Amino acid sequence: MKNNNPLEAYRETQIKTANQGKLIVMLYDGAIRNINLALELLAEKQRKLDRISNYIIKAQDIITELIVSLDFEKGGEIAKNLFALYVFMNRELLDANITKKNKPLEDVKMLLAELREAWAEIAKKNAGENDQKGSAGINIAG
Repeated sequence: MKNNNPLEAYRETQIKTANQGKLIVMLYDGAIRNINLALELLAEKQRKLDRISNYIIKAQDIITELIVSLDFEKGGEIAKNLFALYVFMNRELLDANITKKNKPLEDVKMLLAELREAWAEIAKKNAGENDQKGSAGINIAG
């Protein structure tokens, strides 16, 4: 079935062509976006509890995807630490979904933002290295 929505088609192409680092950054962005939406709805006078819950669950699903993508063989201690952090975040989100309190959401959002920045730097560095490798065989000075 062909996608007639240009925005969805663009997003799909962006995902299909992204490197691993960029995909991880996109996952962080999605989790942060869903937490922000939940926080916005929590701030409203008439709380839409079902929608708040759905946004929190989407953020949990993204964090679960981050857990599943961990490579413990290559990642070693870093992968183990990220695993523990992701499990903690999912517990905090579960608590936020039950209590409908802002603090656990804000705490997880802060952690995600810090990790996102680190991964963005890694992705940027790796993209630069790949660009250099791609042009290494061409000597225009010579």
